[in-house]
Amino acid sequence: MYDVMGGTVDKPDPETMRRVLDGLAEADDEHPDVSLNHESGWCLSAFHGGLLLWENPDDDSLAPGEMHEVAHQEILRLFGLLAAGDIASVEALPWQNRTCPRRLGG
Repeated sequence: MYDVMGGTVDKPDPETMRRVLDGLAEADDEHPDVSLNHESGWCLSAFHGGLLLWENPDDDSLAPGEMHEVAHQEILRLFGLLAAGDIASVEALPWQNRTCPRRLGG
């Protein structure tokens, strides 16, 4: 997991995930998100205001998805699912913009 300043946390527990997510209060243009990466390559990034990005940077054939205005508790729940390796439950959500492949952030 990466905190808002890019620091890493290995195998975060639920309280650590909450603390990292709370760090979005300090987000700025240079450090806009926190993220959790799974060994499968899937990544869930959360931004201030409830924007979530779901992508697998290791597989260019899979377009990223996004959700807007996601509540803090729901973000924590999704981080927990990803940390537990429950990719299918996260993938099953109504992600937007999954139809056209593109890379976010360059």
